[in-house]
Amino acid sequence: MEKIILTGDRPTGRLHVGHYVGSLKERVRLQNSGLYDKIYIMIADAQALTDNAEHPEKVRNNIMQVALDYLACGIDPEKSTIFIQSTVPELTELTFYYMNLVTVARVQRNPTVKAEIQMRNFAQSIPVGFFCYPISQAADITAFRATTVPVGEDQAPMIEQCKEIVKKFNAVYGETLTDPEMVLPGNAACLRLPGIDGKAKMSKSLGNCIYLSDTEEDIKKKIMSMFTDPTHLRREDPGHTEGNPVFIYLDAFCRDEHFTEFLPEYKNLDELKEHYRRGGLGDVTVKKFLNSVIQSELRPIRERRQMWEGRLPEVYEILRAGSERARCAAAETLRDVRRAMKIDYFEDGNLLK
Repeated sequence: MEKIILTGDRPTGRLHVGHYVGSLKERVRLQNSGLYDKIYIMIADAQALTDNAEHPEKVRNNIMQVALDYLACGIDPEKSTIFIQSTVPELTELTFYYMNLVTVARVQRNPTVKAEIQMRNFAQSIPVGFFCYPISQAADITAFRATTVPVGEDQAPMIEQCKEIVKKFNAVYGETLTDPEMVLPGNAACLRLPGIDGKAKMSKSLGNCIYLSDTEEDIKKKIMSMFTDPTHLRREDPGHTEGNPVFIYLDAFCRDEHFTEFLPEYKNLDELKEHYRRGGLGDVTVKKFLNSVIQSELRPIRERRQMWEGRLPEVYEILRAGSERARCAAAETLRDVRRAMKIDYFEDGNLLK
């Protein structure tokens, strides 16, 4: 069996460092590992429209921004197929068939759906398209016969529901769909970065993000204003590193060699944390170190993005060609699904048999 990856993002804004450590960095590593036969990376515009239907321009305007972020982070169009979800109508047809295999109660129990509904204050006015998001995601994954889905921790319930749909379909119609496995970031701190304001999740809608395309000055300003330990009022006060966003970011980004380059009085992060806990280490020192670490990580990404911004016709062609390849792959799966369901009526005169 081929080893295939499917992953992607909603184009509702530029991508941020939470996307980077949570999935993008891992995607690039997997892409360059040579272990996978095919890699599909989807710009999920149709799913973005489920809660932006009245503002399609927001989605449209961000498609190129997300594509630029992908290329800047190291997604290679020679190794990975980048495509736009709505250009593959086969995904919509698969979603329609899968809807018959899932109960309303099951979707309501999905923790990710519940959290997203609460965050968007939908109450009883939930768009049906948004409510069916997990089923649509299952269509995306199975359409490309994905064996591996790199995701953040918050998406784990979606993959579990996809696996349920696969098992139900195969039980009813025969072995047709591929059962996927999810891959979480190896570094626990990367599973969900908090916002710079200390809120539980970095989110475009909350405006608490450091974007991959932010300028050097913007990044510095955001880091120096970050929420830290509210009990660490003076330099000499003992501080808490657990739950402290600055140290969570250091857990996600810094390596021992960063200390050699930017803070040589410490050997590693453990030493820095120990000093902070016992007191005598100010927040400004730690934030300056974090700024140096993140700037060193994002500088080459920002430079590649600027390069691709000057080659937008090439980016357009990458998306167009990738979308064509994706549609061909999804069409093959749809043919198998229709055959398994015995609704391929006009293939070889099946309706007369």
